[in-house]
Amino acid sequence: MLHPHLWAFAVALRDHAVRVRRRAHGDAGYTTETVVVTALLAVLAITVVGIIVGKVLGKAHSIDLG
Repeated sequence: MLHPHLWAFAVALRDHAVRVRRRAHGDAGYTTETVVVTALLAVLAITVVGIIVGKVLGKAHSIDLG
């Protein structure tokens, strides 16, 4: 027989594990959506940086130094 405090701790731990499992299953779609949106934003950011770098380099090469 477990000590009453250990028994209460074991019950609380089991209940917490059940809640965590339920929450993990309920957010599975949200996690996938977050990954997809983050990837799209990263691609967009890289594209914007590429465009800006291209414009800056084009302008820098057009400057006449002589």
